[in-house]
Amino acid sequence: MSETKNSILVVDDNDINIAILEDILKHDYEVHSAKDGVEAIEMVKDIMPDILLLDVVLPKMGGFEVIKILKEDPSTNEIPIIFVTALSDVDNERHGLQLGADDYIQKPFDPVSVKLRVDIQMRIVSQMRKIQLLSDEVAMWMKD
Repeated sequence: MSETKNSILVVDDNDINIAILEDILKHDYEVHSAKDGVEAIEMVKDIMPDILLLDVVLPKMGGFEVIKILKEDPSTNEIPIIFVTALSDVDNERHGLQLGADDYIQKPFDPVSVKLRVDIQMRIVSQMRKIQLLSDEVAMWMKD
């Protein structure tokens, strides 16, 4: 029995960055990509990825606007978001984290660090799912 891979949506308007991130992550995760903020929101609602890697500077709609929309929607507000961006000043990082980002990676990124940070977030996703499953089981047990 094969286990389904967790999924990641990479949102970046640069094909090279998408290719690098896919290469880093494709062995352990199912990787999807979008090239602008509008497409990202549509894809998130369609595929419901486990994690979103999101650039800040994007055509049509920037990453800060994307995260605001996703965090306001109850169906998507729990998806971990990691900003991967060339914006390196602390004000942008702070703003991204205040909007609800789970991590902030600056370009050019280190492949090992990217993989480790994604793995950490994926472990958290897995643990939250286990907690929800146990909670559901307890609720069913108490209902009976």
